[in-house]
Amino acid sequence: MKQLGIGIGWRPEIASAVEGLDGIDWVEAVAENLCPGHLPDSLVRLRERGVTVVPHGVSLGLGGADRPDARRLAELAARAEALGSPLVTEHIAFVRAGGTLTASPRLEAGHLLPVPRTRDALRVLCENVRIAQDALPVPLALENIAALIDWPDEELTEGQFLTELVERTGVGLLVDVANLHTNRVNRGEDPVKVLDALPVEAIAYVHVAGGVERDGVWHDTHAHPVPRAVLDVLAELAARVDPPGVLLERDEEFPPAAELAGELDAIRSTLRAARRPAPRPAEPVAGPVAGAEPAARTSAATRTDATAPEGSRERLALAQAALLSSLTAGTPAPAGFDGPRLRVQARALAAKRADVVAKVAPELVTLVGDGFREAFLGYAKCRPMPGGYRQDALDFARSLLDAGRPGDADTRRALARWWKERAGARPPGRAARLLNTVSGAARGRRNRSTYRVRKGVEPNSSLT
Repeated sequence: MKQLGIGIGWRPEIASAVEGLDGIDWVEAVAENLCPGHLPDSLVRLRERGVTVVPHGVSLGLGGADRPDARRLAELAARAEALGSPLVTEHIAFVRAGGTLTASPRLEAGHLLPVPRTRDALRVLCENVRIAQDALPVPLALENIAALIDWPDEELTEGQFLTELVERTGVGLLVDVANLHTNRVNRGEDPVKVLDALPVEAIAYVHVAGGVERDGVWHDTHAHPVPRAVLDVLAELAARVDPPGVLLERDEEFPPAAELAGELDAIRSTLRAARRPAPRPAEPVAGPVAGAEPAARTSAATRTDATAPEGSRERLALAQAALLSSLTAGTPAPAGFDGPRLRVQARALAAKRADVVAKVAPELVTLVGDGFREAFLGYAKCRPMPGGYRQDALDFARSLLDAGRPGDADTRRALARWWKERAGARPPGRAARLLNTVSGAARGRRNRSTYRVRKGVEPNSSLT
């Protein structure tokens, strides 16, 4: 794997601070937030200085039952090429469920959810990874995620699951030590045992991030300082292997540049204290050298090319759809799951939806006023997210209009105008009548007939 060094997650909010930090060898940027033809000036300047930029995807859902979406793969490949990146990274997670395999509506989680550590899930994940590898111009590495919930009847440990994934596909590993700590608190998993079981030679780089514990649950917020417990897990990893790269993540509540620099120094100190002595050179051996080829782009002889049986995909699809429906639509918890823990996860998903919708549609928050968050959380209890966050904002606004809200008529008319400008179609029911009032259009019998035909038109899906 390419030696990356010490890096930090690049975010627009701290772009200037990142450019001014000393000793930054590379940065990681969320892939979906980048346009290959219009890269942010800050990233362009960093690249001109020789700083490596790695795109980090969050929406592929390689752990889902469906095969990877060709469009999403092409977009990730384009970003890697535009940035001249040595690799791309994603997550071992599922982010959507339902659809064709289950003959049910498509559901979006808006979050990274854990894959069951079963043989079915492993078969599906391996095939999805191979599809992604074949579509990408550079090696792929996958990140272990943090989770609040456990799947029942799992057949493999975390270490076994990841080891078999690497052995079957040659994919690289992005080891998030903060997620290992999160899983220790939330799921009772010993990070030392996980590290002992990992093929550490497949590590592409490492994530370090902060979080906070509330009511016995560790929340991987990326909005708090890195705690000593996470640095201790980093030290355990560094005692086993010298990682090619280590990166500090921060996504919210950005501190001053001096605090970011202090956290980076703490990471460097931890690595220096834990670093193993350099091993003696091995005697030459015949045949290929272990690790000579990047773990994410292995030879055909190493890679297992068998496809996952459709039965595996169907079983996984049904299980994931049942779980996501419970988390986002209020359906009963699937058998074997911890009900209270599912409710914690459901509240976390709804809160995240509210936070992101507030960011992508700030004018909606202004229109709804102080009651925005309470109203959105009530809406999200039983209204799954069928598309992206922009569509979620439109659906929420439409639900308010259909309910005759907000109570103030002027505000309601303003909200209706906002919806109409962005949705590109007439909403049904009360919202349609309101828009008719706003526009002042007098409709005769013929127009009413036309409207009845059109009232089922969905909002423009291009806004997702």
